[in-house]
Amino acid sequence: SAGRSLRASVLRNRSVLLQWRLGPAEARRVRAFALNCSWRGAYTRFPCERVLLGASCRDYLLPDVHDGVRYRLCLQPLPLLAEPAGAPEPAAPAECVEFAAEPAGMREIVVAMTAVGGSICVMLVVICLLVAYITENLMHPAFGRPGLRRQP
Repeated sequence: SAGRSLRASVLRNRSVLLQWRLGPAEARRVRAFALNCSWRGAYTRFPCERVLLGASCRDYLLPDVHDGVRYRLCLQPLPLLAEPAGAPEPAAPAECVEFAAEPAGMREIVVAMTAVGGSICVMLVVICLLVAYITENLMHPAFGRPGLRRQP
């Protein structure tokens, strides 16, 4: 995010770990956090439901993220209610982060292709070494060297 206090980490199990930090002075003035999200699908944009988190919360796990969809998560600290005679504290602006999960299928295909390609290369090297060994050691040349002729 722009403020660098909100961070989204896309995990391998298709979930996202959202983490944030507050300074000590800010943390004393917060009563809760409001988490809003939206995601842009192929044809339309969908809002996620609003989630309220406790003041001591510093992370949130968003499970089952769709591959290739652009997400936008916004976290807004909700201020403490002021005394009844005083005016309430103004709400801090929401900090947002955007991300898209990489399609898991493509990652698996790349890993599989790399493994197959590596296996083929190893097999080709072994075949070349085997042909070189056979050529050098087992096959007799058609024309022998002078002085090394075999006697019957």
